[in-house]
Amino acid sequence: MENIGETPFRITRTVQALGSALRGDPENVSDANGLGSGDRISSEPEKLWFKESSAKNLQNRDFLSPTTVLNTLYADGQVPPAVMGRVLSLKGCGVLPLAGGEVMGEGLRVRVDRIAAFQKVLSGVSAYLNPPSQRQGCVVLNCPALHPKPNLPSPDTLTLGQLRTVLLTDHLGALLRRQGFTVSCCPVLPEDSNIIVFLRVLGVDWPSVPVSWTNDEREEKMLEALQNSPYKEREETDGGRRESEGKKMEGEKERGTLRVNLKRVLQEEQLPGYDPSLGTCTVQRDSVSHLAQLDRATADCTVSTATAVHVTSCQDEFRQQQIAMLWRASGATATQRHLVCGPVKTPGSHLSAAQYLQLRRVQMKEASEMKYGEQVEGQTWDDIIKVMTSATVRFELLSTVHMSPVTLDVQREGSVSTKGPRGGVFVMYNCARLHTLFDSYERGMEKGLYPEIPEGSQLDFSALKEEGEWLLLFNYLIPFSELLDQSGQVLECDGGGARVNLKTEQICKFLVSLSKDFSSYYNRVHVLGEPLPHLFNQMFCRLQLLRALRELYHRALDTLHLPPIRQL
Repeated sequence: MENIGETPFRITRTVQALGSALRGDPENVSDANGLGSGDRISSEPEKLWFKESSAKNLQNRDFLSPTTVLNTLYADGQVPPAVMGRVLSLKGCGVLPLAGGEVMGEGLRVRVDRIAAFQKVLSGVSAYLNPPSQRQGCVVLNCPALHPKPNLPSPDTLTLGQLRTVLLTDHLGALLRRQGFTVSCCPVLPEDSNIIVFLRVLGVDWPSVPVSWTNDEREEKMLEALQNSPYKEREETDGGRRESEGKKMEGEKERGTLRVNLKRVLQEEQLPGYDPSLGTCTVQRDSVSHLAQLDRATADCTVSTATAVHVTSCQDEFRQQQIAMLWRASGATATQRHLVCGPVKTPGSHLSAAQYLQLRRVQMKEASEMKYGEQVEGQTWDDIIKVMTSATVRFELLSTVHMSPVTLDVQREGSVSTKGPRGGVFVMYNCARLHTLFDSYERGMEKGLYPEIPEGSQLDFSALKEEGEWLLLFNYLIPFSELLDQSGQVLECDGGGARVNLKTEQICKFLVSLSKDFSSYYNRVHVLGEPLPHLFNQMFCRLQLLRALRELYHRALDTLHLPPIRQL
């Protein structure tokens, strides 16, 4: 049995426990899985409670059960005293402690005991920076954009839509590994090839093999499996013409004539969600190569059945469904899901991935020179501009729901800004501000102005009275763990069609929202106060909060393979 005092607070558990108390269910708090990312969160199947997130609403409530819900549950919306008592005395593993509540015009609103929440979270913050639990399983992330067709893609042939799928695959891999999954990416690419070098500039560590490496043996294996597949189309005899043609194709193993009935695969395997127009497919050489790469990626899986996620553009979705069905026809048993990305639009321009990255790098350097002047030179600034460019590109391509189109301003005069809530640059800038703050504090310590920050158990967190402080804890620190967990939850759910929605935009949106709220707080509050002992407790409480936020930034940016910028 879990110890209530040791279990980290969870938004989902709190919402579900509030729902049980309002309905009069037995007092228990189940091991809830769900997402708490600062948005409104509801218990299922009934939306009885909502987590508040706006600064305005958090001034008087943290959770709300709307009047419409109360009118449904109780006559005239009047909450019985026994129910109110049950809600306000709520306890349980992972459940936030309540400080009070009342029925108002908008519904039943409750407030969290903020001092207790600050004390517990900031005294054990590591529990809020990792997924709630470690999962097991093998996931193959297949990126069709990187497969040869028949030639290996290069930075100059890679489209922006394809680049979006590569970056999304990279981000998803980092998220799933953090949750405990064994993840392999497909295909492997020749080491030091132009595409590998290009991806490294963006922080993508894609698996590579020696240039001399071949997958011929697996290709032969996959071709043989398709030749012997029960779904292979049997050609009708046509006299001597067939026989003579067969002799001509003997050395080619009939690669051009091997046809597989994909419609039968769908019907007999009962696979929902695939395009009903999938018919008979002629097996091409690049398809066999693709299947061999998938076979290699699943060969080392430690579980009986792997999950393969094909991360593809909407333009290539049909082709990838064909590949998926061919793989199934060859005898593969992996669960296959398709993560489909919308197009990337660049009105008035047509850029390759290489041209787009170069444009953003030049714009980033120009913007830095305008802000920081002549100091923008040397290796340190080259490294900073490289990371900031990568952050710009990633946030531009990953902040939008993956099925939706992305529209980019790639006009030469549309310069990248180093200030304002502009995605990646804004996030990296605010992360750097936290490092600057702690550098200033450490210099003050060296001068004897400040003592070391005490442990959280030695601080009086009633000193945190700013509404922005509670907003940072309640909307970001507490929900972050559940946010990290959401992609694994979706993958483990049974059922569903071919497509899967993993909400891959949420980390980017989370970081941008966090940066806006942190920036507002930081501009308003003077954290490092005068070196007077009677002011130290409040200063240390704030530093504890911001130190936890700094670590949160690092963990979130790591899922995007972006190292933190420590000074700007």
